[in-house]
Amino acid sequence: MANILDGKATAAAVRDELKERVDRLREAGTVPRLVVLLVGEDPASQVYVRNKGKAARKIGIDGETLELPATISQTELEARVRELGDDPSVHGILVQLPLPKGLDEERVVRCIPPSKDVDGLHPVNVGDLARGTPAFAPCTPAGCVELLVRHGVEIAGRHVVIVGRSNLVGRPLASLLLLKGARGDASTTVCHSRSRNLADIVRQGDIVVAAVGRPNTITADMVRPGAVVVDVGINRIDDPSAKGGSRLVGDVDYDAVADVASWITPVPGGVGPMTIAMLLANTVQAAEAHAGSALVRS
Repeated sequence: MANILDGKATAAAVRDELKERVDRLREAGTVPRLVVLLVGEDPASQVYVRNKGKAARKIGIDGETLELPATISQTELEARVRELGDDPSVHGILVQLPLPKGLDEERVVRCIPPSKDVDGLHPVNVGDLARGTPAFAPCTPAGCVELLVRHGVEIAGRHVVIVGRSNLVGRPLASLLLLKGARGDASTTVCHSRSRNLADIVRQGDIVVAAVGRPNTITADMVRPGAVVVDVGINRIDDPSAKGGSRLVGDVDYDAVADVASWITPVPGGVGPMTIAMLLANTVQAAEAHAGSALVRS
């Protein structure tokens, strides 16, 4: 039976370390401030944003949610983002995605100053990561790497197969794993819906990352014995035996794959908590950079 890559415990350890850094910033006169823009009333987004704000406040970050109506115009939304970008008291800005229909996410993200883009989605930060000089890495990919490192899973020299090529997970994770050093130096393969012989490719992976948003995409016969499996997926399926008639599952057939893998992430409790922890880490990093710049200017 596979060992568990415990995202809850690991995220708690990261938050404890971040709290010490936040305390030092506060003592020096800087209160880290994170503003999350929530547009519309999507229930899942509301839960995510609430959890992010709660986690931020627990470690001393001033976590604020700016709730905006789904009817907001593109021009007005971009203006609100630029206002936050010009506010020196704001160190991190995150626009909760997806946005309601009719709003251009790419244009909104481009309005965030790269130095405050704690979600790591601005083209400048994406480009820096691809070049091997990252400032802020997207939170979910960074959380995957942090989870592996803190559990002693060797990455350097291993073959990592990523199933999913999204701009939120698959592509940036491949870039992170290609960085030089113990947290990278992996050989990476990115698969997607058009990949031929997917099962054969996945079986080559020392580490397999599933990020496609479809339950049971990765089955036991696709995983090499002893491989490490990281499940990024969050899917709600019907289950009459569960409270409320449904439950959350990942992209991996967990019970079957756990009998084959050496390490595996649970869903929930795996990558999810790490995503929020990395958001906080990016916010603290941004506040520290701002505090350092202020000292230089003075």
